[in-house]
Amino acid sequence: MSDLATSPELDAAMDRYRVELTGYCYRMLGSSFDAEDAVQDTYIRAWRAHEKFEGRSSLRSWLYRIATNVCLDRLNAGNKRARPMDLSAPQHQASAVLNERPEVTWLEPVPDGRVLPQTADPAEMALAKESVRLAFVAALQHLPAKQRAVLILREVLAWKADEVATLLETTVASVNSALQRARATLAGQGIRESDPADPLDADQARLLEQYLSAFEAYDITRLTTLLHEDAVLSMPPFDLWLRGHEDIAAWHLNQGIGCKGSRLIATTANGMPAFGQYRPREDGLPGHEPWALQVLEISDGKIVGLNAFLDTARWFPLFGLPQQLGETDEGQ
Repeated sequence: MSDLATSPELDAAMDRYRVELTGYCYRMLGSSFDAEDAVQDTYIRAWRAHEKFEGRSSLRSWLYRIATNVCLDRLNAGNKRARPMDLSAPQHQASAVLNERPEVTWLEPVPDGRVLPQTADPAEMALAKESVRLAFVAALQHLPAKQRAVLILREVLAWKADEVATLLETTVASVNSALQRARATLAGQGIRESDPADPLDADQARLLEQYLSAFEAYDITRLTTLLHEDAVLSMPPFDLWLRGHEDIAAWHLNQGIGCKGSRLIATTANGMPAFGQYRPREDGLPGHEPWALQVLEISDGKIVGLNAFLDTARWFPLFGLPQQLGETDEGQ
């Protein structure tokens, strides 16, 4: 029987691993809310079984085994998250159609603090942020569930092959084979490397300042100079996505013209810069109301991805963003 026999001891011990377990479940499931539910389910199962925990493995390993089983159960039920770019070809602004898909379709953003344990090692933190990038987590969703678990445990969390084999109740050879296949699949996804941003260097900070300034001024010509030539704009829960300066600029000046006069509040998501976007109130009264959580992807000194998550009723509370901006908030 475990020596963690009392409720306060077990609570404290499990709470130490909450953030890293949430990060693990997020990479597995592609949903911030599903990840938190999975960790809660993990802790419930651990509570029910803790008297049987004999301490042959560490508490951390035991919790990861339970969390893995929870995630595999959910994935076996058919849950698979995607980005618009995974589901259809790019559209052109002139003929663009907004087709909304259910919430369960979409890969979700996540606040850094929910999934990235604090560490004093800059290189370790940079690697952790890379591993929750939208593009990387989206690529993980193309892997079979057990391959996904193997790759995350081996490549992201740096577990040894024999430790993963014990957790998954399989052989080291099987783990190594699964890792090799997972690596080959990811290589075929063509994941674009992002610029290191921990912390932002002077050029990156300047790029974000220029983006904020151009967007709030709604100077689309200036904004497009900050974009890579094949930058992508997506807007879940719509499956529409656009590629390139011409279509992105045309969208902002036509269907997206309601964004003119917006205000942005800086935050972070998935280890990347992000902004809460507030559009002018539709009723004409002073102030601004939530419109989108913008998550920016940066590579080679340019913005390569503009991900506008429009379900602000879900995202703004999760990211601690205000529900409206009044006149006194202008210019913040």
